[in-house]
Amino acid sequence: MYLMVKKIKMKLSRQFTLFGSAIFCVVIFSLYLMLDHVPFDHPKNVKKGGLFPNAQLSILHEKIDHLERLLAENNEIISNIRDSVINLSESVKDNQGDHETSNSSKGFFSEVFGSSSSIISIEAEDCQFASKGYAKGSNLQMLDIYNILPFDNPDGGVWKQGFDITYNENEWDDEKLQVFVVPHSHNDPGWLKTFDEYYSDQTQHILNNMVVKLQEDARRRFIWSEISYFSKWWSTIDSQKKDAVKRLCELGQFEITTGGWVMTDEANAHIYAMIDQLLEGHQWLERNLGIKPRSGWAIDPFGHTPTMAYLLKRTGISNMLIQRVHYSVKKYLAKQRDLEFFWRQNWDQNGNTDILCHMMPFYSYDVPHTCGPDPKICCQFDFKRLPGGRISCPWRIPPVEIHDGNVQERAKLILDQYRKKSKLYRTKVVLIPLGDDFRYDQWSEWDQQFQNYQRLFDYMNTHPELHVKAQFGTLSDYFDALHKTTESGNAPSPFPILSGDFFTYADRDDHYWSGYFTSRPFYKRMDRVLESHLRAAEILYSLALVGAQQSNKMTMFPSSEDYKLLTEARRNLGLFQHHDAITGTAKEWVVMDYGTRLFHSVMNLKKVIGDSAHFLILKDKENYKHIPSMPFLQMDDSQASQDSLPQRTTIELSVTPRFLVLYNPTDQDRISVVTVQVNSHKVRVLTGSGQPVEAQISAVWDRSTTISKDLFQISFVAHVSALGLGLYQLVEASDIKPMLTDYTVYPNGREETSVESPFKIDTLKSYTGDITIENLNLKAWFSGTKGFLKKINIKENQSEHQINIQFWWYGTTSNRDKSGAYLFLPDGEAKPYIPSEPPILRIARGRLFSEVLCIYQHFTHSVRLNNVHGVDGLSLEISNIVDIRREINQEIVMRLTTDVKSNNQFYTDLNDFQIQPRQTLSKLPLQANFYPLTTTAYIQDNDVRLTLHSAQSLGIASLKSGQLEVILDRRLMQDDNRGLGQGLKDNKITANLFRVLLEKRVGVDVHDESNKAVNYRSLLSHKVCSYLNHPIFPMVVNLNVDGVPPLLKLYSPLTLSMPCDMSILNLRTIEGKVDGIPSDEAALIIHRKGFDCRFLNKNTGLFCSTTQGKIRVHSLFRDLRIQHLIPSTLTLMHKTQNDNTTRDIELNPMEISTFRIKLR
Repeated sequence: MYLMVKKIKMKLSRQFTLFGSAIFCVVIFSLYLMLDHVPFDHPKNVKKGGLFPNAQLSILHEKIDHLERLLAENNEIISNIRDSVINLSESVKDNQGDHETSNSSKGFFSEVFGSSSSIISIEAEDCQFASKGYAKGSNLQMLDIYNILPFDNPDGGVWKQGFDITYNENEWDDEKLQVFVVPHSHNDPGWLKTFDEYYSDQTQHILNNMVVKLQEDARRRFIWSEISYFSKWWSTIDSQKKDAVKRLCELGQFEITTGGWVMTDEANAHIYAMIDQLLEGHQWLERNLGIKPRSGWAIDPFGHTPTMAYLLKRTGISNMLIQRVHYSVKKYLAKQRDLEFFWRQNWDQNGNTDILCHMMPFYSYDVPHTCGPDPKICCQFDFKRLPGGRISCPWRIPPVEIHDGNVQERAKLILDQYRKKSKLYRTKVVLIPLGDDFRYDQWSEWDQQFQNYQRLFDYMNTHPELHVKAQFGTLSDYFDALHKTTESGNAPSPFPILSGDFFTYADRDDHYWSGYFTSRPFYKRMDRVLESHLRAAEILYSLALVGAQQSNKMTMFPSSEDYKLLTEARRNLGLFQHHDAITGTAKEWVVMDYGTRLFHSVMNLKKVIGDSAHFLILKDKENYKHIPSMPFLQMDDSQASQDSLPQRTTIELSVTPRFLVLYNPTDQDRISVVTVQVNSHKVRVLTGSGQPVEAQISAVWDRSTTISKDLFQISFVAHVSALGLGLYQLVEASDIKPMLTDYTVYPNGREETSVESPFKIDTLKSYTGDITIENLNLKAWFSGTKGFLKKINIKENQSEHQINIQFWWYGTTSNRDKSGAYLFLPDGEAKPYIPSEPPILRIARGRLFSEVLCIYQHFTHSVRLNNVHGVDGLSLEISNIVDIRREINQEIVMRLTTDVKSNNQFYTDLNDFQIQPRQTLSKLPLQANFYPLTTTAYIQDNDVRLTLHSAQSLGIASLKSGQLEVILDRRLMQDDNRGLGQGLKDNKITANLFRVLLEKRVGVDVHDESNKAVNYRSLLSHKVCSYLNHPIFPMVVNLNVDGVPPLLKLYSPLTLSMPCDMSILNLRTIEGKVDGIPSDEAALIIHRKGFDCRFLNKNTGLFCSTTQGKIRVHSLFRDLRIQHLIPSTLTLMHKTQNDNTTRDIELNPMEISTFRIKLR
């Protein structure tokens, strides 16, 4: 650990020891007092020899043992004592022995631990990881390659983007050239047609033909990737055909590559969804075919992330193939014969993450660009293009059928291409893909391709002077031969080691595919909402399922019904990860189809969350009744259609308490501001045990300057345990003096507010000075004329930082090729947003939050400061509602201009998994300096880091020092000639959400960092991102429920918060042997995050610690016993160890591990 952190720990260690010992004594004393004074309810069957139920006695004794163990561990004692004391305190108040906690905002929680600051306990070893630099042994670092490359585009001859390839005919005299021709069909699960349309028109025929045609000749091979299509087809075929498919797999004629639900996009996709679609595909394969994919195949994603390489490696896959990489990078690697390499993660110090990667060298994955460098010749060997067919060769030299009279000439012609292609690689094994989009849907193509190629192979293989062995093969056939060639003897591996990513992709000239990072942002946001709902539903359902089994309530709990909804949601989310779905690059009606699927799944998951929370929050499970027509819990928002924004539902109040159940989907105990909509401003908020909670009442604005008379929003600070449920009450109280929000409105010439209301509203014509709002930690200044943020003061160290938010427009170039769904081709630098009329400004100030909102023609922009301790109060929440539906060829940008001295360096996340350093290069066009933003981007200097956290995937850049700019939406009137045939004209009113975090850095040298290819977020940044993307779920008990049974004040499934750097990515119930029925096992997926310690860890509000990656298995869950815990590969394809129930879980930084878990 760095010196400062060491000093802090040494200084506080004695205080913590004394403090902990004192509290420990209080806890032990209270526990034993409980044994004497708490009147436990006696169960019906009390065992002999004792007055108390064994379960409750064991809970108390386990708690004592647990406290004694943790007393010796400085890094965990604070969390443990806090939980224990709160639980005991509440238990005494309620005269009950169950785990219930008062969530009073002014209770013991803040009195003991303080609410102004806290310092996270970080193990010294945990801080060392982030100080390491390059991945050791990497020969090729993509940051270095980008610095070297001139990014020119000279004419390379027949290989336009490459160079002339020559060879010596005797090169293969001692070792034959091995040629593997790999037939494939790329089936987009939606693009120009919907998923179902493609399946009906083409995909089902491809797979039906495959079964017949492969059986005609044992030498034939075929590969397939998209399990979404394959599973749909499988459900329609008879057992005879299924058996035939299984035989073809066993014989090696048919191979499933990657095995994901889709061939996922790699720029916009979040790691949760990337893993989930792999899990869905691999689990389906295991249940139905009993096969485990060995090789990855990604020929169409528009750029490639090392995150995918890591995930494939963790599943047990050992080889992978990629295609869409910048043409200059391909050319550079081809010249060095480095197109096959071990792809290593930037942080990896020992090669554990290495996976062998094959990069295809040429422009496309179609037949003209896969046999060799000359597409004019390769096209002549795409026999689907024979004269008389529906497609032909653009080079106007058609293929000819192979016969005895021409086979010699044709074989030598294509062999020349094979040899030239092989010269770009380091071995004498060459891969030749043979396919394209939706190929082999006609019987005739199977015959044309396979029969003509077999004649060529027969000729080559029977003429030894050619020194070639040519054959059909699967992808794994190729890699097996490659490994056999390179692993013979003791020679070192011929393949280099590469680290880094392959963004941003360009396929020719200055045509950079950075537009799709933002295209159709409405659905990118809906994707993230569905992810949040799915993860919440998975975890709650898994816990409720175990609880229902324990309580003998399986006949009542809708386990099968809800599991089918979960499965459907997994598959709809998986489908949307397809590289023409989340990317926003499909036809308009296809986008609507995706959106409808997402929308329905969000609605269905609300039901699953409500059903599961209903069971878990009941104090006595005997009271559980599931009535489908009257759900016990209702969510606090609803969405009218797939293309509309969600709206809050209104909670009808009365003097009878309305119970509010809050679910915290994050892994640590949480303090957050929760807001719900009610029908009265005379409302009192109480904890589950009846203690008052401070609340702020806000207006609901019907129009820009008019408020509703009947609707109000109430905000309060909620405390909810990790992955737990908290209970609150809302009561109408005519005698209460509510804490109302004060408003100042600047209508700037519009109609002024005149409705009677309980709120104090100052209406002023205009204002030219600065507007300020502040909370405990920050003070922010805004322009009085524009309403945009200007600067921030961090109160802790009284440092002031310029952060100017502005909005800008990009147009599109006047050249023939213009911006479209894929491409970003701007008409120069951005132009400032100049409104046609001044904005309406509305300033809200209150005890719990303050906000500045400005309403412009094309967007409503707001910045909010929550006045609470901890994570929620340390960042600014930025919300934009964007509407550019009437614009023509415009892209709207939010730009942050700061005084951070970042030079040309900035950092973006890859899939919310790792941070990739970026350099803004003047030698590249503007559009090339945009990169994908999944959740996090930051700029920094020696003193400060400014991080922009995002709740949706978008495109981001830092074009000048101190700047970050993010594209919010794009409206484009034309196609960009990449096959879609449409522009982007179906824009929606789109919401996007961000948080801006400023952190004081200590002990860093930014010049030293510029030489490193790896960087990490802070622990606080990780939590801000988690809070943003996983908000608390409020649910209200249905008003029509006949009598509310006793509810738990708090449901807390974890014994402790997870360590600060570890998170539960998922707790996903596994499907049983019968389709659609859950098993009694789940996949527990845990991620240990890498983090940078070099920040002031004050005022975080995080009551957690780091533990060197260790979690005690026996104390992970509070009231559940782990029956078995089996370490497995990421998608459960392979068991990596035997049952681990008695040992600690231990993860290295950045590691993601999956365990097959059975709870009881």
